[in-house]
Amino acid sequence: MTPPRVLVIGCGALGRELVALQRLAGGRWTLICLPAIWHNTPEKIAGGVAAKLARAKGRFDAVLVAYGDCGTGGALDAVIAAAGADGLAVSRIDGPHCYRFFMGAAAFDAMTDADPAIFFVTDYLVRHFDRLIIKGLGLDRFPELLPVYFGNYSRLVYLAQSRDAALATKARAAAARLGLAFTGVDTGYGELADFIAGANRAASPQTLESGTAALARAT
Repeated sequence: MTPPRVLVIGCGALGRELVALQRLAGGRWTLICLPAIWHNTPEKIAGGVAAKLARAKGRFDAVLVAYGDCGTGGALDAVIAAAGADGLAVSRIDGPHCYRFFMGAAAFDAMTDADPAIFFVTDYLVRHFDRLIIKGLGLDRFPELLPVYFGNYSRLVYLAQSRDAALATKARAAAARLGLAFTGVDTGYGELADFIAGANRAASPQTLESGTAALARAT
C-alpha cells in the first residue's frame, strides 16, 4: 500500500533545522519553506500558508505547519481551520513563536515569568543579526535609536539549536552591541523535533493507515 503523502510547510527561519530533522530520520515527506523575512511583515504569513494549503489539497494526505502564530493574531490558525473544514488533514505546531517551542513551553514560560524583559535570538537570528537587527531596524544609520528599541530589555538569551562555538561567540557580541547581558541556552531542536517526528511516522513506508489517521496519532 502506498504510504501517505505528507507535506511540511515551514518558516524559512527554520529551514536548516527542518532539513536536518528530515535527513536525520530519513523522512519521506515534502518540505516547503516560506520567506523568513515575512516575520517583518507577519500579515503575509497567513495568506502564504493558505496558498500552499490550497495547492496541497488532493496532492497530500496530511500537512504539518511548522510555524508559531508569529504575529498573525490568530489569522494563521483561521486559515488552518478553514483548510481542515475543507477536508485537508492539517496541524500546526503549538505555540506563539519558535522561541517557545525551541526552549519547550514549560521552560520558556518559567523564564519569561521570572524576567519578561528578554530579547531572544535563535541560530538563524544570530547568523543574520547584522542584516535583520542592525540594518533591519536602521541602527546602522540611526544608532541613537538603540535605547528606543532595546532600552527596556534586560538581557539577550541565545537559544542554540547547534553547538557552534562561532555562533555562540557571535551571539555574545550581539548582546554586547545591544548593551544587554548574555545568557546561552542549549535547546537543540526542542519541541520542533517531536512535531516533525509526526511527519516522519505519518510518511513511513510501514504506515498503512490514512494520512489523516496517522497525523492524528502522531501529533
